[in-house]
Amino acid sequence: MTQFTKATMGHKQSVASIGKSGKVPCSSSMVQKHGVESSGGGGGVIVSGPSLFDNLPEDCISNIISFTSPRDACVAASVSKTFESAVNSDSVWDKFLPSDYSSLIPPSQVFSSKKELYFALCDNPVLIDDGKKKDMWITWVSTPQYWRWISIPEARFEEVPELLNVCWFEVRGGMSTKYLSPRTRYSAYIVFKTKDRCPNLGDVPAEATVGLVGQASSQRLIYFVGPTNRGRGRETRDVTKPKVRKDGWMEAELGEFFNESSCDEVATSILETKSPYWKRGLIIQGIEFRPTKSP
Repeated sequence: MTQFTKATMGHKQSVASIGKSGKVPCSSSMVQKHGVESSGGGGGVIVSGPSLFDNLPEDCISNIISFTSPRDACVAASVSKTFESAVNSDSVWDKFLPSDYSSLIPPSQVFSSKKELYFALCDNPVLIDDGKKKDMWITWVSTPQYWRWISIPEARFEEVPELLNVCWFEVRGGMSTKYLSPRTRYSAYIVFKTKDRCPNLGDVPAEATVGLVGQASSQRLIYFVGPTNRGRGRETRDVTKPKVRKDGWMEAELGEFFNESSCDEVATSILETKSPYWKRGLIIQGIEFRPTKSP
């Protein structure tokens, strides 16, 4: 559920999608000129002149651009025809794709370029291992009086867990970063629905963490609902509240991390054990990873 952008989860399922960067028009000075001379009035005067890049072979330009980002590449394509051709090279977009992207492409689909594939994965996130990936762990999930697995038509997975009754609420998830685009900042979200307003889940915010295994984790507090009347007195300013998605599900952001390479594991956790009351009414679809939007 994107980059795996939409990475989502279900059973313990993970979905991933790559980061999508829209084309950003560059300034006229970037498109038309390469130098700037300072004027006496404190402003700038655009001076035309050849760029050192004009003398570089196209494959060299492609190699340089491949060390930037999809957003930067789209901007660079506006500089000149040479840059546009270099940006469209498969060698550039191959660096932006997840290292294991071949396992995400349905056999029936054919793409004319790596760039086309990249944006196809942005717009159409896929389920890892056809939705059979199970990388979400829930305390007491195998005990029928606490949790049960249900099938609902609006879910992306055959079965999703429904919270029946627990005091100790703990959910953990993880996945390999090989399914995510390198050199990209991601946000993780828990995707869920509620029944009967999730009694007692709004008393105390849950503690959420996200990060690469072995490195410092992003930490924040989140609410699934509420806060309730019992929780209002303890409400803090820096707490994340859920939002309604276009698909009808709810989501709450768990945190961010930067995926430098494709050789790590990312781990998430959501924990609420401070409220002494029994909690119920939460249906979890999964944990979704997608590129962090610029502020």
